[in-house]
Amino acid sequence: MARTGESDTVWELKPHTSAKHDLLTGYLKGWFPILSRWNDRIVFLDGFAGPGVYKNGEPGSPTKALEVLLSHRHLPAMTNKTFVFLFNEAEPDRHESLNAVVQEFIASHQPWPSNIKVQVAGDSFENVAEGILAHLDEQKRNLAPTFAFVDPFGLKGLPMDLLRRLLSFDRCELFVYFDFNTVNRFASAGNIDDRLTELFGTDRFKDAAGLAGPERKKFLHDLYQSQLIEACGFPFVKSFEMVNETGHTGYYLFYGTRHVTGLRVMKDAMWKVDPGGGEKFSDVLAGIPVLFGDEVDTEPLQIDLAQHFKGQTVSIELLEHYVLTETPYAASHLKKLTLKPMQIAGQITCVNQARRNTYPPGTQVVFPG
Repeated sequence: MARTGESDTVWELKPHTSAKHDLLTGYLKGWFPILSRWNDRIVFLDGFAGPGVYKNGEPGSPTKALEVLLSHRHLPAMTNKTFVFLFNEAEPDRHESLNAVVQEFIASHQPWPSNIKVQVAGDSFENVAEGILAHLDEQKRNLAPTFAFVDPFGLKGLPMDLLRRLLSFDRCELFVYFDFNTVNRFASAGNIDDRLTELFGTDRFKDAAGLAGPERKKFLHDLYQSQLIEACGFPFVKSFEMVNETGHTGYYLFYGTRHVTGLRVMKDAMWKVDPGGGEKFSDVLAGIPVLFGDEVDTEPLQIDLAQHFKGQTVSIELLEHYVLTETPYAASHLKKLTLKPMQIAGQITCVNQARRNTYPPGTQVVFPG
């Protein structure tokens, strides 16, 4: 059977893939120390790890993830924690390449820390996930805090029900590839409905039949997002759009978590990749000098806050939670970039503020009626 995606063992690193790696490593820099504070064992699962290297020698996601931990400034404080990296690649030639790349990486970083465990598997993601679940059931144990990076080619091997069962434990998180281009082409065709039903965990994708353009795009995006929330039990889900070299949406990356702290870290990573909006990367614009500054436009957020909290006195903590969970903005955009100009303009006041234009914990912000 012909495999999906690239035909060669290794292939060229495209700009959107590099941006995806930046999102991943940007998040892991915050995730490793946060999880290690409260947990003795932490798992990073790369379900479709690929060959581990690109055509011109650029590192793949497995060694990039390892490098984040090995070079982390907090690593000395995490030596009493166990970090498990499970890299899986089903294609035999790519698995062989992956294993060689990982072993070479370990050999070049001696002495290797005894608390960092690395496993390379060569099976389908479904079989690996089912194996993990069977082992947990046999041992009557829960899965350790896990970040599952699930980045396949196409639609196959990504059942919503499997994601639900594997990541049902409280501190498990998901970073998953959603092949919008393929879903959009076949959602109304009727010839791969079984696979799409498996992907979405529902057949409601068929309702896209009467839709077109932006409306159809939003429907399919929102349906997958709602399934991650409702079926998988992730209350916080955030997507990032990848635009291909033709200017069309190729895919989305969806991040799912049960903890607002994780959402905070991922949003920071997304805004670093896309300083203009925190939601999109385009191959078309890759490498082209930006014609505008990276200054974030918070005027829409100022208007939103003024309308939503009109006539209320609210804590800075509540405002941060609202910004994180209900807007595209990051928490870092709230104080200096949003509340400060609003206070200077007389649009808000603070009843317990020790110093004007600063908003420490406990600050109460007054929005006039």
